[in-house]
Amino acid sequence: MTLPGNFVAAIYKDPGIERYRGNPFVEALPPIMSVQQIRKQLTGKVKYNPRDAFSNARERAHEVAALLDDFFQPIGSHLHLEEKISIMIRGGYVGRNLEDGSLNTHMQNGYERIMTGKLDCFRFAQTNSTAKSLSLIGCSGSGKSTTINRILATYPQVIFHEKHNFIQISYLRIECPYNGSLKSLCLNFFRQLDRVLHTNYEEKYTRKRFSTEVLLALMSQAANKRAVGILVIDEIQRLSRRRSGGKEKMLEFFVELVNVIGVPVVMVGTPKARPIFELELQSGRRSAGFGSLFWEPMRAEQPKRDAKTGKLQKTEWMAFTDKLWRYQWLLKRDEVLPDEIRDCWFDLSQGVLDIVVKIFVLAQLRAIAMGVERITVKLLKRVYQDELKPVHPMLEALRSGDAEKIAKYSDLKLDNTDKRILELKQKIDEMMNREDKVPSFQGNEQAMRLYHLLVAMDCDAELLPPLIEQAFKDYPQLTIRELMPVVLEWYEKPVKPKAAKKRNKIPQKSWHTLDSDDLRFKFSQADKDKVYDDLTYGSELFDLPNWIKRVG
Repeated sequence: MTLPGNFVAAIYKDPGIERYRGNPFVEALPPIMSVQQIRKQLTGKVKYNPRDAFSNARERAHEVAALLDDFFQPIGSHLHLEEKISIMIRGGYVGRNLEDGSLNTHMQNGYERIMTGKLDCFRFAQTNSTAKSLSLIGCSGSGKSTTINRILATYPQVIFHEKHNFIQISYLRIECPYNGSLKSLCLNFFRQLDRVLHTNYEEKYTRKRFSTEVLLALMSQAANKRAVGILVIDEIQRLSRRRSGGKEKMLEFFVELVNVIGVPVVMVGTPKARPIFELELQSGRRSAGFGSLFWEPMRAEQPKRDAKTGKLQKTEWMAFTDKLWRYQWLLKRDEVLPDEIRDCWFDLSQGVLDIVVKIFVLAQLRAIAMGVERITVKLLKRVYQDELKPVHPMLEALRSGDAEKIAKYSDLKLDNTDKRILELKQKIDEMMNREDKVPSFQGNEQAMRLYHLLVAMDCDAELLPPLIEQAFKDYPQLTIRELMPVVLEWYEKPVKPKAAKKRNKIPQKSWHTLDSDDLRFKFSQADKDKVYDDLTYGSELFDLPNWIKRVG
């Protein structure tokens, strides 16, 4: 039998826990992962080669933009969530077993509810539901949906049990509809089921004007018939109290969703959805569950010293930003993240993961387009002012710590990032078209790479082209690494005196492209009339106070 592309044939393995043994649904799942395996599975795969920093600006722009999709660094809250979802999926199958008949009991009860139209109808009183519920709350951009998607991707979504001629769905993820109605939410469930199984549930049930209660009973039957391991409902804050019949009605729906369907449910939303969950906590009819997880942005805490070694331990914020800082394609980048940039980065992003990454990506693209070729505090502030205006209210609310303001602005998003990236790429293309000074070397990419490497080493760009061309002509078999000392030797070799060539004066508008230790560059980065405040004694300034103390 040929299975559809998204199906896998069940392979049974000992789950290692007695409670799960003898249950085909659990034994067909991947083994429970260790912390190290979870980190490896969730970490994004960024293809980074330091040599690519010397590619042309257009190619580097593509490398930088890919970070938005490829970079993902697991932190403590991600590992905690994976553990809960792992327990919920496996624990939810304990009460539904193909081998002992408990699944058939759930399905029979589901049939009774459909036929009678009563959600509390049970033909078999001994039915035991082991399903749990969990609510995950966090500001937009905190990584809720991305993390859940990565965790779910560690499981095969559809498993075919040939021995039992049964199709198992290990997870199903749906989004709340924009119109905010519970009925539309139910129909979204059937639409997603059709997408996964290539069935026609939605068409079948939308023809008839079923009530929300009947649709919930039909969801229960479909979820048990396909052994759905966990149901994730995202964007829960979209639900409208008015269209759903008020808070109480919404609470009843979610309690029945877990208790009636008998499938573990994860509800994901912004702080705007907190009233629903707070009401559930106060209710005596609450469903059995893992409670709520509130994902706060990362904090810029001070590092602590290890009691045994005496060394400073990196905080989560430091480890995250250090990892991200490695992925730069800038010619004059700082190899080590300066504290002043890290502090500014946190203040502007408030530790919201999505914004942390987007500021970094947009700053690199702007650094390439402007010719700055490094990330500075001034550049980060410009990116914040120009590119992040849609989320300024949310970030201001986070700075204030006011819970009401945070809830009010918690679902603001940066929806125009792709558009801004395209605009910055266009600026980079225009910059490259203006810069005809860079030699093409007849399309020799290796020669171009060597040229950029030597320019980054402060070699005179005007002297390099003939030397590089001669090197490739004389030693075509050598690699770039082997050619570099050859070219450098020729570059340093004394030549016959020539008439002194007048050096081009660099205009003030181009000072931002100079090296970081150049005073003109520091002037370009300072606020008006405050350049002196950014200079330090003993470095750029003569340490006059200490000198006076010494000489008395």
